[in-house]
Amino acid sequence: MLSRKVASRCSRLALAVAVVAVVGLQPVAAEAQGTAWVGTWATAPVALPPADGTLPARPGPAQMEIDGQTLRQIVRTSIGGAAVRVVITNVFGSQPLEIGAAQVALRADGAALVSGTSRTLQFGGQPTTAVPPGDVAISDPVELDVPALGDLAVDLYLPGIPTSDPSGATVHGTGLTTNYLSKAGNHAGASTLPVDRTFQNWFYLSRVEVEAAAGTPVIVALGDSITDGTASTPDTNSRWPDFLARRLIARPGNTPPAVLNLGIAGNRVLSDNAGLAQLLGNANAPLANPNAQFGPAALKRFDRDVLSQPGVTHVIVLESTNDIGMAFESETPTVEEIVAGHTELVERAHARGLKIYGGTLAPFEGAFYFRPIGEKKRQAFNEWMRTSGVYDGVIDFDAAVRDAAAPSKMVESYQSGDWLHPSDEGYRVMAQAVDLALFED
Repeated sequence: MLSRKVASRCSRLALAVAVVAVVGLQPVAAEAQGTAWVGTWATAPVALPPADGTLPARPGPAQMEIDGQTLRQIVRTSIGGAAVRVVITNVFGSQPLEIGAAQVALRADGAALVSGTSRTLQFGGQPTTAVPPGDVAISDPVELDVPALGDLAVDLYLPGIPTSDPSGATVHGTGLTTNYLSKAGNHAGASTLPVDRTFQNWFYLSRVEVEAAAGTPVIVALGDSITDGTASTPDTNSRWPDFLARRLIARPGNTPPAVLNLGIAGNRVLSDNAGLAQLLGNANAPLANPNAQFGPAALKRFDRDVLSQPGVTHVIVLESTNDIGMAFESETPTVEEIVAGHTELVERAHARGLKIYGGTLAPFEGAFYFRPIGEKKRQAFNEWMRTSGVYDGVIDFDAAVRDAAAPSKMVESYQSGDWLHPSDEGYRVMAQAVDLALFED
């Protein structure tokens, strides 16, 4: 049996199966008439950041050894469906990712499953698979009554991954959800998981899809740490897209849209990931993996994270706080360059027939990278966003959370303490600023 050490690190800056009896339903052979497969949950993968101390530790254990153990990872659905399938990603791996067993179930509480809901996942009719480097694997669908705004547990038994691939994990750092690593062995589907440790990242999961009514709208939220939910309370699903999903489910008379959160803490529209040491001017810092930590530029990941989502109909873009803030005192990128990046995102969405809405940037005076030059850029960018007509609509997040007496700051109760990321209440207020008429049938 091979072993794997996975170092799991994330920036608080963040700029942001024992198989219990398989309850006898056979895999769904094909899409039923009048239905379609759409994501109910998704996340944006990044490469594992380096273990060289150039980036702060991610929330979760500093070291996580996976040695013939089972991951039980929790995801919150946005919409429900009558069947489910799971997308496993090895997009940043350099060697095949071996899946020895996989199951999906409704989560009861903690690591416990709802009795009778565990379903074995197969891949092309086989209970195991090896996901090639740079690729994904989509499980065969299984019947399961998946609720809207419910918790699913996805179990992956990893028999072993070569230690010669120490940085080959594909992760999402800011999970803000307690996930579980079992003691040794295949415990996929076990009603009671023998937990070795917990962590707050998502490993190797890209999307969970449900069989929903044909024509179900799909909203993708593309953003940085503020979309990723940094500084919100873990295990409460208090990101602004979570609050938006609740509002949409509660709205009468329309087919509820799926809401997919493709935020990456620290992400920028124009630039790839860079180590914080580099950003802070340490010329001797090692070059950062452009796919790690803060992820590739939104312009680069737009196809993968937005256009590739099945059935996507609408996009909300809330990005460029980091394009501005991470520049510190620099004149570049200019507002014109940032605007050009956003204009390209709009053009690419329109080329696919999508509606795309832009968000104004919330104020961040008091944050570690606030500078007067950055505030001027933010104000100019927001003015462009409100008046240019480039986006199909504008969501004025700035107006929702700013302090009327000090408009370069958030209302104090709406910020989390770092003056950059909202509090739970701030995220709720942001979601309230979204006009639901933007998504009417």
